[in-house]
This record gives sequence, C-alpha cells and structure tokens, in this order.
Amino acid sequence: MKQIPALYATQDQEDPTVWLKYFTPDSSWTWYVTEFDPSDRLCFGLVVGYETELGYFTLDELETAKCPLRLHIERDLNFREQPLSKVRSLHQ
Repeated sequence: MKQIPALYATQDQEDPTVWLKYFTPDSSWTWYVTEFDPSDRLCFGLVVGYETELGYFTLDELETAKCPLRLHIERDLNFREQPLSKVRSLHQ
C-alpha cells in the first residue's frame, strides 16, 4: 500500500490509477482504491453499490462489515492496477 498516493494527491489527474479492489463475495458491492491515508486508514476511490460514485471509505468499515450471507468483504488478490476509466467502463 506504500505506492498508493496520499489523499488529494490525484485530484487534478484526469484518469488516476486504481490500486486495489475490495468486493462482497455474496452481493454486488465493490470498492476501488485510488488514494489512501495510512494514519486514518481512509481511502478514496470508486464505490459501486446502489450507485457508482467516487467517495471515501475506511478499511475499518470494510473489515467489520458483514455481507448478506454474513461473509466478510475481501480484497481481490488478482486485481492489477489500472486506470480509473477502465474500471468505470466495467460498471456501465
């Protein structure tokens, strides 16, 4: 997570890099990380849920949340960094 830019570091970039993906194994929610503050464990990125929008979320929230079947949110270990535009195109 050291290579992930700090919060606000990419706000002027047209197409920032998405570094990590988290997902619910038993529903359709997904979180993509473009920026990260390690002291607060606060992330900024694309959130795909009821809507698809950019927003903030914490790793603490993801670690304590339970999915509909009581499963934990998982990090996609096969996800490779890619431009935000490519990730957005997957959810249109």
